[in-house]
Amino acid sequence: MFRPDNNPPEPSTDELLIVFQKGELLSDMRSRELCLMQRRQVDDSGWREVRRQFLGYWQERPCWVLEIDEVDEPDPMQFQKGNLYHILGRVDERLFALAGRAAQLLDWERDHQFCGRCGERMEVDIQERAMRCGPCRTINYPRIAPCVIVLVTRGEEMLLARNANFPQPMYSTLAGFIEAGENVEETLRREVKEEVGVDVGELRYFQSQSWPFPNQLMLGFFAEYTGGDIVCDEVEIGDAQWFRAGDLPMIPPESSIAGQLIRTHIQSTR
Repeated sequence: MFRPDNNPPEPSTDELLIVFQKGELLSDMRSRELCLMQRRQVDDSGWREVRRQFLGYWQERPCWVLEIDEVDEPDPMQFQKGNLYHILGRVDERLFALAGRAAQLLDWERDHQFCGRCGERMEVDIQERAMRCGPCRTINYPRIAPCVIVLVTRGEEMLLARNANFPQPMYSTLAGFIEAGENVEETLRREVKEEVGVDVGELRYFQSQSWPFPNQLMLGFFAEYTGGDIVCDEVEIGDAQWFRAGDLPMIPPESSIAGQLIRTHIQSTR
């Protein structure tokens, strides 16, 4: 459905656009696809373009991400502004991934306007998807932060935790960033021990998911509990408990890898 491509085609009325303003995604509440807009619709709006990047082809139609001027005023009766969480679970998973790609590329270009080594202005290299500094030849590519996300299991039970800083009473799987010098397995065992105080044994890879909050690549695993009592990290974890399928709290949507880990475990133990 989506075919990535770095080489932009000639302008056409067939284009699709994902539009951002001041870092917020613009969604058309009258459209079933929410974040995808037609070229003519954007042209008729009179919005002023700040920057754009070609993403590739959505259903074989050229698709761009566009940032519009902050002084433009989209009709609030039709357009909703917010972060990507506003469309999570409301659009196809592949379309959500495309919107995430769009957000990450805009952020990357914005944050690399000047070279971090010599301070000169950088230029976009469309062919290679890179920001290049002419004077010192520094190259910056879009950055991805690899993370592990793990569902710890004990028979039918699942260890789920509530993030101390999350506003909703949602319980989810454990996750953490891979640090310099670590492999994935070391990160997983360290994060579980640090966040909830338990040990895990056998690990089983599940799948991965791009998670644009802001630029993670989530590597999903199942891990079997081997010992220890739950002791929550007081800074990151508000609460952690063992749950069964019949007594689940609020959990992440199925469109997230955390939700998929939980639902896959439930199905496998029925």
